[in-house]
Formats: sequence, structure tokens, C-alpha cells
Amino acid sequence: MLDELLAAWIARQRWFGGKGRPIDALSIESDVTINSGDPGLRHLVVSVRQGGSGDRYQILLGMRGELPDGLKHALIGPHGPYAFDGGPSREEWYVYDAVHDTELTGRLLDCMAEDCGWGEVRFRHLPGVSIDTSLRSLVLGAEQSNTSLVFGEAYICKLFRRLIPGVNPELEIVTALAERGAPHIAQPYGWMETDLDGIPTTLAIMQEFLANSTDGWDLALTSVRDFYNQMPGIAAADAGGDFAAESHRLGAATARVHQELAAAFPTGVVELHEVKRMAEGFRRKLDGAVAEVPELREHVGALEAAYHRVEELAGEVPVQRVHGDYHLGQVMRTTNDWVVLDFEGEPGQPLAERRALSSPLRDVAGMLRSFDYAARHLLADHPDAATLEGRAEEWSARNRAAFLDGYVDGGGTITAGDAALLRAFELSKAVYEVVYEARNRPTWIGIPLAAFRRDDL
Repeated sequence: MLDELLAAWIARQRWFGGKGRPIDALSIESDVTINSGDPGLRHLVVSVRQGGSGDRYQILLGMRGELPDGLKHALIGPHGPYAFDGGPSREEWYVYDAVHDTELTGRLLDCMAEDCGWGEVRFRHLPGVSIDTSLRSLVLGAEQSNTSLVFGEAYICKLFRRLIPGVNPELEIVTALAERGAPHIAQPYGWMETDLDGIPTTLAIMQEFLANSTDGWDLALTSVRDFYNQMPGIAAADAGGDFAAESHRLGAATARVHQELAAAFPTGVVELHEVKRMAEGFRRKLDGAVAEVPELREHVGALEAAYHRVEELAGEVPVQRVHGDYHLGQVMRTTNDWVVLDFEGEPGQPLAERRALSSPLRDVAGMLRSFDYAARHLLADHPDAATLEGRAEEWSARNRAAFLDGYVDGGGTITAGDAALLRAFELSKAVYEVVYEARNRPTWIGIPLAAFRRDDL
């Protein structure tokens, strides 16, 4: 039975969200043939039940009578008998994860170029764009929750494996910003969609692949390593590989993205009574974190004071669409400037929350925390960690300041009142990180805990 094969296979996939829990049942919700031949391509939406709750996932199922050696790593198992409607029939097929089959993934380009519809699965491209259908694909291996296919050096197609009914915020945002001709985004080309619970739901998005670019996290780490290797007495500003100019450019790019988001989508304000509710939310998260991680207890007084300063704000807080999961791993440095990626927000949060209006300072706080992580994460197992702590603090402070200067120079606003809210966002993020590290990477817990020792707390 195909559902039994899939249940055994899906639990081993890195993008499966229910790892570590037994699968009670897997059922095939929809089964759409995209290519009825040998090789054949079927698009499946499966429902996985675990412990009384369920999630949906999409699978591109390849089918071949003979499986080439190059696809054996993607094998799900033998399956049959099966007959394609109007196509070949076999007593036994090899079924496999089709994202690894370049002969089949080319159909995704064909279908986007032609705006095909196969049953409930629809392919679309943006008006005015031309899609090169001759390119072959390669699967990126680093992702945790999605699967991305790179076609040549032109496109990257992200398949959302776990499906949540609704339009994915990344598709919604990048298409809206592209219509405005906004800089600092990767050009969108097309997408896949279906209907779940009667709601149009994004299955995949294809964008420009930034071939000659470098991940912001990798660039920052190179700068940190260079600084750690400098002779004693060399300041961060004088060290080779100083990152501050890039941090300034990134701040300006972030401000421009926020301006474009505010122009493309509705904006609003958080009334004063809701600001107080926001501070109460910070406290609730702190209470839960302290109960789980006792190391936080000594910082509660200072955190409470920081959250209280939010309650004392005298004005409304402007809100708009934001990135929602902003850090150095979400930005790429091209030969021209910074490009912001992954506008889908935190994948683990409900879609409505990911699309909700928020203060742009939330993104600013996320990037400030990322500078701290870049500065300190190499110290986690470093034999000279105590000696290098001062350099980590200096690198972080220099680049945080440069980013904030760039944000303001680029048109972003951080008033005196904003500073209190920005600090609260940043500290609340650090509280979340402490809990995450305690659960997953205990040797890294010192990175977020350092946030509570800053002089400006």
C-alpha cells in the first residue's frame, strides 16, 4: 500500500515536522498526475495524524519501471500494480522523491511557463516574465523545513513541504514588492498552488537565484574570525575584514524594505492600551522561560524594568507588514547591494500571526540579536573564549551601531520612545533564544544570556 510506504519514508525526512513522535495514520488527500509516462510524476497531498493532531505535506512522487543508480538514494519503495490514465501500466513501479529527478522537475518549469492546471494543482507565472524551460535542477541540501530546487544559475524554486491553507506570506510580499519595482528583493517568476479547505494555498514559489552572492551570516562570520585572529590591541575598526560598512548598508536596505512594505500593504497603529497588553505578553513569555531555565532568574528584575518602560510609552505604535524572522541568514550580499529573502515569517507560527501587522522594530531587533550571535557563537567551544569575550562585545557593538545608523540614514525611524520598544523586542527575543538553546544546544546558552549583561539594559 502506498500510504504505508509513505508513512515509513516521511518520518525520516528532514523537513517532516513530527519527528520523534509515532505516526498514527497517513492518508492521501489528493493525487494529481502531472506526467503520465515512465517516468511518471504525481503530486500528492498527504495527511499525517500524530497524537490526535494532523498536518498536511506535499510530495512529488516519481515513478519508474527501472530506477537509475543516480536516483536510488531517493527511493521510497516498490509500488504496484498501477496504471496511469491513458499511460503505461505496470505490476510494479519504483516510487521515489521526484525532486531529485531532473527529467521530471523540468515539468515544473514547463507548467509555470504555460500556466498549466492539472486537476487541483495550478501553475502560474508573473505577467511579463519569461521562463527558460531548458534548465536542469539541483536540490539544495541545507534546508530544514522546505525543499529548494536551483535551476541552472537562474531560478530557485522553494517547495513548501508542510502545507497550511492560505497564500504564503513570501509569495504575497515579493509579488507585491516586485510590482512596485522595489529593490532589495529577489525577482519572483512563478508559483504553484492548490485549494485546501476551499482556500487557495501556495505550494511553491520560484524566484531569481542569486548566483554571485554571499549569505550575510557567512560574511559576518568571516569578519569575526578575522578580528579574533588580529594581534592584541587592534581595534575592530582597524582590523582587516571590518564589517561595519556592510552593516550600515544592510541597515539602509532594511529601512527601504520597510518603506516599500508600508506602501504596498495596509498599515495601522497599536493603541496605548494595546501597548500595555504587548508588555504583558513579554512578561508572560519571561515567566514561562524562567520556569524552564533557572539561569534567567537573576535577570528578571532588569527585564521587568525594560518591559515597564514600554508601558510608559505616551504614544501609539505604528504597525505594518514586516519580515517577521529577520536575521543575517535571511539576507544575501550581491555584487550591488543587500537582498532580503524568506518573507514567510516564522514557519512554526500560525499563518494569521505571520501576516499580522507589527512594528518594524521587531525586524530591527531580530538583526541586532543576529549580530550578537555572529560575534559570540564561535566562542561556544573556543579554548580562548574568556580572552576573546571583549573582542566579541566590541565587534557586536560596532556592527549593531552601524546597522542602526544605516537604518536611520536609509529613512527608518527610531525615536526615543521607539528605543524602549526596540530594547523590549530584543530582550524578549533573547529570552526565547535562551529557552531554545537550553532545549537544543546547551553549550550555546551563554550567547543569549550575554544580552542581559549589556550596560544599556
